[in-house]
Amino acid sequence: MAGIKALISLSFGGAIGLMFLMLGCALPVYDKYWPLFLLFFYILSPIPYCISRRVVDDTDSASNACKELAIFLTTGIVISAFGLPIVFARAEVIAWGACALVLTGNVVIFGTILGFFIVFGSNDDFSWQQW
Repeated sequence: MAGIKALISLSFGGAIGLMFLMLGCALPVYDKYWPLFLLFFYILSPIPYCISRRVVDDTDSASNACKELAIFLTTGIVISAFGLPIVFARAEVIAWGACALVLTGNVVIFGTILGFFIVFGSNDDFSWQQW
C-alpha cells in the first residue's frame, strides 16, 4: 500500500509542477507560450538514466562509465531546463514573473522525477517495471 501512496503523491507533484508551468504561460499578464518548450526537457531528462539501467549490470560495485555518462547527460538536460527560462527572460521574450513561475514548476517537476527514481528505483518486489 505504501507504493500506491507514493504513486499518488508523485502524480500530485507532477500536476502541481505543470500547473506552475501553465500559469507562467497562460496568465493574461504574461500570455506567452514559449516556456512550453520545457516539456521536451521533462520528457528527455529520465531517458539516459533509464537506458543505462537497462544496459548496465548492477552487481558491479565499482563506478561504471555508462551510468556516469547517463548522470552527466541528465544533469546537462536539467541545467538546460533551468537556463532556458532565464535566457527567455533576459531576452525579454517572457516576463520575469513568468520566469519565476516556470522555475518553480521546474523545481517541482524535477523533484517529482527524482522522487520517482528513489521510490521505484530499488530492486525490491515493488518496482516501476510492474507498471
